[in-house]
Amino acid sequence: MACVLDESTQEPGVGNELKRRLENRHVQLISISGAIGTGLFMGAGKVIALSGTSIILVYAIIGFFVFCVMRAMGEMLLSDLRFKSFADIVATYLGAEVGFVLGWSYWLSWCVAAIADMVMVAGFFQYWYPDAPTWAPAILTLFTLVGLNMLAVKVFGEVEFWFGLIKVVAIVLLIVTGFVLIAISYTSPNGVTASMSHLIERGSMLPHGISGFFAGFQIAIFSFAGTELIGTTAAEAKSPERTLKKAINTIPVRIVLFYVLSLACIISVVSWGMIPANKSPFVELFLLAGFPAAAGMINFVVITSAASSANSGIYSGARMLFGLSKKMNAPVSLGHATKQGTPANAIMFTGVTILGGLALLFVIPEVMTIFTLVSTVSAIIVLFTWSMITLSYVVYRKKNPELHEKSEFKFRGGIPLAIITQAFLMFVLGLLALEADTREALFAMPFWFMFLVVAYLWKFKEKSRKAIPNSCA
Repeated sequence: MACVLDESTQEPGVGNELKRRLENRHVQLISISGAIGTGLFMGAGKVIALSGTSIILVYAIIGFFVFCVMRAMGEMLLSDLRFKSFADIVATYLGAEVGFVLGWSYWLSWCVAAIADMVMVAGFFQYWYPDAPTWAPAILTLFTLVGLNMLAVKVFGEVEFWFGLIKVVAIVLLIVTGFVLIAISYTSPNGVTASMSHLIERGSMLPHGISGFFAGFQIAIFSFAGTELIGTTAAEAKSPERTLKKAINTIPVRIVLFYVLSLACIISVVSWGMIPANKSPFVELFLLAGFPAAAGMINFVVITSAASSANSGIYSGARMLFGLSKKMNAPVSLGHATKQGTPANAIMFTGVTILGGLALLFVIPEVMTIFTLVSTVSAIIVLFTWSMITLSYVVYRKKNPELHEKSEFKFRGGIPLAIITQAFLMFVLGLLALEADTREALFAMPFWFMFLVVAYLWKFKEKSRKAIPNSCA
């Protein structure tokens, strides 16, 4: 008999549910937005400076394993449509305690990611208004996005659709511009001639040795944070069997287009050694192409990208709190949904938490310092999240082989590839200990996990003993 969701864990109250109002185009652009964030637009320069042209290989490797995680998640989500998110999957196959830790941790990861993105909005806003205080645009962005999330989920989907479209258009324009410059062998004012030979020129592959190659993983992993957002749209997507399959299956195409091709074009035109680590390589390419408005245009794209990611953070964090409340792992009030199917209380709680985090702007005025700190915390929790999804898949295959056989969306790599993926995620986590700016956050995170374990044992263990256990074979 298959292991299924325990209906007794659902929150009482008929009709207090999320609504399936996200169209296919919404889910597709939400999944694209999750794969394109400030990590690509701003972090790519630093990664190229560290890894040289091997950065293309770094993104390709990470992209492959992220796709493996998403395919495993997709098979499990569609094996039982009562799963509202990957947190339900983890709680079912790895235990309620793990589901509790994952749910609250994932909520925190999106809160800190939203803080990072709003900090970046503030930093780039100063491009136009250098005398503006950093906290003002950040807080304005927060209130605007919370207001949008309070509306029906279809409004969120529409906002993300257009945010995502802006990012896609910007990257496509960059790729087209790059190919044109390469085709005409354009020579920039600094004497660099656009050519694909820059990808394989001597000293470009591993300019700082294997340590530089590994350092690229530390930064690049944050660029992929949010890809699993597909798994939180499951409860609100129309025809999830069709929309989730399409969103997951197009991940490799998006990785090749948005990461591999765009970075290959940038390096071919600018040359890796001429790309400044502290600037957006996207801006540099357009400037070399002779577009004086390039900086302002890319600045606008990065702001919309950061706002889009923060918007997704509020959405996903609130939905995770809503799910936790439904299973009595969070205050019952956070499980309230409006008539439009919006988890209003969870959205407000998430917004207040982010507002508290933005107080860092008063303590640490340096934008990049805050961004590095909070983005590392987010990346660590995302690695933890992906690991729990992968481990859940292994347990799912062992407990429910019949569900796998019936699945029309099988993860073809099976248990062996899931184990290899898990090993890779642990390897990347270990790499975070190599650099001082990521090591501090890595060493601090175990205290968060221990806090959640203690909280579960103290407040929820008694309730879990009285709950009817899941029916598993």
